Amino acid sequence: MLLPVLLGRLNRLHYILISKAVCVHQVHSSSSVCADSCYDGLYPGHIHTTPFQKAMLALGSGVAALQDPYRHDMVAVLGETTGHLALMNIRDKMRNDPEGYTILTERPRIRLSTLDLKELASLPDGSFGREYLRFLEENVSETDYIRKNPFPQNCLLLRFSSVFTHAFTFLFCQLVTPDSRADVKYVDDEELAYVMQRYREVHDLLHTLLGMPTNMLGEVAVKWFEAAQTGLPMCALGAVLGPLRLNARRLQSLFTSLGPWALQNGHRSRCVLSIFYERRWAQSIEDLRKELNIEPPPVILTATNRRNI
Repeated sequence: MLLPVLLGRLNRLHYILISKAVCVHQVHSSSSVCADSCYDGLYPGHIHTTPFQKAMLALGSGVAALQDPYRHDMVAVLGETTGHLALMNIRDKMRNDPEGYTILTERPRIRLSTLDLKELASLPDGSFGREYLRFLEENVSETDYIRKNPFPQNCLLLRFSSVFTHAFTFLFCQLVTPDSRADVKYVDDEELAYVMQRYREVHDLLHTLLGMPTNMLGEVAVKWFEAAQTGLPMCALGAVLGPLRLNARRLQSLFTSLGPWALQNGHRSRCVLSIFYERRWAQSIEDLRKELNIEPPPVILTATNRRNI
């Protein structure tokens, strides 16, 4: 009985806080006096919360994320409400790195609107950009829309170039893409909010660098790496509790090979948020790993049955 009540209260609190962000849209769409008076956010989408509200959001989102690790909205809330100190540490590392400092200054975003899929598709195999595109291709999961409204096999749309097919699936499938990452709302510092946003948008690039698919074992391995690399409590929680959802065979693989490899590489590698990935697409993924001091994975995982544990 306690869990449904807790989740119900979390949903009500989340709704109330989200309603406060309506004024953000007014700021960008109107110059009215009302917009100027009601908007008190530090950045578009920001929702101010008290320490008590943050604690409630952290508790509720943590419970919801444990129930369903694919609730990315709850995972996002958990990360924002518990990661202040870790974000400060990451920001300081980026400031002390020339490439990281450039990222903080220019504020690039990794979105479908900023990705040139044609360029990525034209890159040679083994390049970082081509391997990233391959990662996206291999980690598509159909939505209810596609299952209920399948396109015929002879549909002309499916005969177009692979680039157009990628664009089509981005629009109609639940792809693993930067656009599936929620915008930051609860971080009470504009620069730290960008650091959190950047972390989310490079998460899939880490999957590519580490050679990990998005099934449960792959996600847990990435979380072990991220926990050692970033110190974010959300990552540490996922690293500790994620293995509980693995079967015996995958647990053995995690504890004997993937886990130690992820922790070691996460701890010793260069700050992965200090890499301007958008300018590294043509670089060999092997060279990029060497530059970051990341070893290739000891076990090759496939992207099949990505929701299986």
